[in-house]
Amino acid sequence: MEVFGWLAQPAVLPWVALALGLCIGSFLNVVIHRLPKMMEREWREQCAELEAGSRKPQGASPVPPPLAQKEQGRYNLLVPRSACPGCGHRIAALENIPLASWLALRGKCSACGMKISARYPIVEAAAGAIAAYAAWRYGASLAALGAMLFCWSMLALTAIDLDSQLLPDDITLPLLWAGLLLNLGSTFVPLRSAMIGAVAGYLALWLVYWGFKLATGKEGMGYGDFKLLAAIGAWLGWQKLPMVILLSSVVGAAIGICLIVFARHGRETPIPFGPYLAAAGVIALFWGEEIARRWLPILG
Repeated sequence: MEVFGWLAQPAVLPWVALALGLCIGSFLNVVIHRLPKMMEREWREQCAELEAGSRKPQGASPVPPPLAQKEQGRYNLLVPRSACPGCGHRIAALENIPLASWLALRGKCSACGMKISARYPIVEAAAGAIAAYAAWRYGASLAALGAMLFCWSMLALTAIDLDSQLLPDDITLPLLWAGLLLNLGSTFVPLRSAMIGAVAGYLALWLVYWGFKLATGKEGMGYGDFKLLAAIGAWLGWQKLPMVILLSSVVGAAIGICLIVFARHGRETPIPFGPYLAAAGVIALFWGEEIARRWLPILG
């Protein structure tokens, strides 16, 4: 107990949280890389099963796939071990130390010299910084742990959406339920506010989606955005949803215009909205009260 008391000291806790966050960031890199591929494999398997079922004679028993083929296809967050995509070199434990290994290897594979994306240490550093700040802000409390979980999820969703324009239900839906459970004790907002926030968050973008589709015949966003805003509402309450929507829209519009003007990003090329919602959610979590107190009176 004395050890835990020492770790909870204000001068120590942020550093402990930083170390934890760096390790979680390393795991988030695995989630970001593998989860979309796992989803794609699952979709293909379901399509293959449907196709096989449609060709099967009526009344015939389904034939399970061979065990060897099933084992060969194992792919999840733990199996197989991480390896270099260029040469297949298995990443050793000493090559998988957050930040330190990337710096020691100078951003290259130790076997073939292939460049390792700088996004890996960036995600690790961001996860560590988030954890340290949450620990410093909330101290040794459930709120600190909740803030870390919320922000780590936002970080993973941001990277996945940028890569694949997907916001996986495997993250957004558990995040929504976690927000409601955490607010049973009013950790961030009262439960009533959290429940209304979850419903209002989903319906707000659902209405925008259908309004845009009826007006233009096109889909302006995906259903994952609805679920993400619902999860944010479950964590932060309905009162912060207008701020989240406003911040995400302003930042998204500014970045979208810059991409079109300076990067020659085609107007018809979709821009993921999830990263802007996630960033706005983090801002509202940590600084929402201050923003509301200082800026909303100015804006009238």
